[in-house]
Amino acid sequence: MSKMKIKKGDKVIVIAGDDKGKTGEVLKAMPKEGKVVVQGINLVKRHTKPSQTNPGGIVTKEAAIQVSNVAVVTADGKASKVGFKVVDGLKKRVARKTGEVIDN
Repeated sequence: MSKMKIKKGDKVIVIAGDDKGKTGEVLKAMPKEGKVVVQGINLVKRHTKPSQTNPGGIVTKEAAIQVSNVAVVTADGKASKVGFKVVDGLKKRVARKTGEVIDN
């Protein structure tokens, strides 16, 4: 898989699939698989066995979603592609629609 333009902590919107239109924060990025885990998106139920730390039962948690099905959200709440620009000698990620810098 090529370099992912979406990182942990980015605010994204789902552009395809069952959760289309929902927004959330990226909790985990998996570049090798080309997937991301987004807070509150693609929820699945898992039956877990009890352990000393976990009481067990049916647990709802987020499953991974393809990175191609999400896009970065700009300040106006719309989806945007990610581009790169050199700012003050540093390579920064920018929203292609608005030109705003995504990186802190």
